[in-house]
Amino acid sequence: MKTLFLAWQDPTSRSWSPVGRLTFDGKMYTFGYTQGAKEAQDKYDFNLVYSFPDLNKVYTSTELFPLFYNRVMQSSRPDYKDYIKWLNIPENEDDPIAILSRSGGRKVTDHYEVFPCPEPDENGLYYIHFFAHGLRHLPPSATERINQLQNQEILYLANEFQNPYDDRALLLCTEDHYIVGYCPRYIVDDVFKLNNHKKPIKVRVERVNPVSAPRQLRLLCNITAEWDDDFHPFSSQEYQLIITDIPVKVAIA
Repeated sequence: MKTLFLAWQDPTSRSWSPVGRLTFDGKMYTFGYTQGAKEAQDKYDFNLVYSFPDLNKVYTSTELFPLFYNRVMQSSRPDYKDYIKWLNIPENEDDPIAILSRSGGRKVTDHYEVFPCPEPDENGLYYIHFFAHGLRHLPPSATERINQLQNQEILYLANEFQNPYDDRALLLCTEDHYIVGYCPRYIVDDVFKLNNHKKPIKVRVERVNPVSAPRQLRLLCNITAEWDDDFHPFSSQEYQLIITDIPVKVAIA
């Protein structure tokens, strides 16, 4: 079972909320709203997705729902091969779920982002990829330092507790003290849970893409950490489905 979460950003407060969960079992796609959607409605007047009009239903389809399908670059595009290279997805593993998991499915026309629910790797470790956020806020010196980053270079996390928008924001820093981006908000809570002095997490550069790549795909990183027996990713209430047992089959036009 592959699981992705759908997050929505309030355009006014810039706050992110997990509002939905998409799963794929190899045959069927299933989407349902999470408790985060209710909270976003109460706090930020979040409007439900047009194709999923009922907060209290779970939707199923044998084809990927348009909300997600429209966020996957089609292989017929002339720049598709470059795109897959930027995402660092192995050859012949570029299925829609893999692309969405790595790219985030972000579009300039709305305020949604997609991210994967991590699973233990073959060594029993927590392992997740992410693109550095917030690059548009960095000074030119940071951009120059990003250009110099090497694959597998270690990055360090620093809590920007005085950030007026998010006091749990985590900066990505180099050993020579350059800020090269932010850790995505959706994994911050798990990072705080996983990190301790006995088993510290490790953040590494996986790929620095050329300047021709979109800024949001510029710096690909990964995090590894010990996966303790009592750790469950995205376990807070906002990630839990509202309804789990009333499936509605959706026909994709």
